[in-house]
Amino acid sequence: MPTFKRKLQISALTAVVLLFAGKGVLALDPAAQVNPDAGPLELFSFGFKAYQRGEKLEAFEALRYAADKGHPGARWKLGKMYAEGDGVPENDYEAFKIFEQIVRDQDDETGSYSNAAYVASAVVALADYLKVGIPNSPVTVDLPRARQFYFHAASFFGDAKAQFELGRMLLAGEGGKANPRQAARWLNLAAEKGHVGAEALLGYLLFDGKKISMRPEPVRGLAMLTTALRQAGPTDQQWIRPLQEEAFSVASEDVRREAQADADQPPEQVPGTVASARN
Repeated sequence: MPTFKRKLQISALTAVVLLFAGKGVLALDPAAQVNPDAGPLELFSFGFKAYQRGEKLEAFEALRYAADKGHPGARWKLGKMYAEGDGVPENDYEAFKIFEQIVRDQDDETGSYSNAAYVASAVVALADYLKVGIPNSPVTVDLPRARQFYFHAASFFGDAKAQFELGRMLLAGEGGKANPRQAARWLNLAAEKGHVGAEALLGYLLFDGKKISMRPEPVRGLAMLTTALRQAGPTDQQWIRPLQEEAFSVASEDVRREAQADADQPPEQVPGTVASARN
C-alpha cells in the first residue's frame, strides 16, 4: 500500500509539472515573476536577464521598479529603450527626462562620480538631444548648452564620442566661438580611443594644415582618411567619403602612393598614427 501511495504522489507531481510546462511557465519558480518588493539590484538583474532572453515587457517592468528605487543602471537602460523604441514605443522626451534624472541625482560635491559610465552616457545623450531638439516637447535646440554638456563629458569622463562632437562644434563655431586648434586637440584625444569619425576629421585637418594653422601632413592625413573610411559604418561613410575623395583628388601621385601604402599596413606599423605612438 505505501508503494501504491508513493506512485500516486509521483504521478500527481508529474501532472502538475507537465501542466505548467504546457503553459510555458514554471509557476513554482518565483523568479518567473517580477517581485516589486525586491531590492533594486535584484530587480535590475532580473530585468537584464529577461532582456537578454528577448522578454522585453518583463524586462521593462523589472527595470522600471529598479529605476524607481534609484538604480542608475536600470534608469539608463530604460532611457535607451525609450530612445531606440526597443520593446516600448519610441519616446525621446521620456528618454531625455530619464537621462536628466540620472545626471541630476549624482552627488558630485566631492569631485567624483559613482556609476561614471552611466552618467557619462546620460550627459552625452542630453547633449545630443539639445543639439537637435525634440519635436513637440519643451526640449528645443540649445547649442551653447549642448556644447557645455559635451565639454563636461569630454573633459571629466574622457568620453570619446563627446570629445569628437565637441571637436566638431569647435571647428564649426557651433554654440560658441570657433577654435580649430582646440578642435584638433579634442579630435586627437577621441582618435586615440579608436573613434573612427574623429580619425577621419583629424586626417582631413592635417592634410593641408591651414584650418588649424599647422604644418601640412598630406600623407598622414590622407592615410587617416582612407583608414577611417574603410573602418566606418554605412552612416559615417556618407560624410567621410566626400572628405577622403576631396583630399585624394588634390593630392600628388607620390602622396597618394605613400598614403595608400600606410593605410594598407597594420596600424601599429604606420608612422605617426595613434597605434604606432603607443608602441
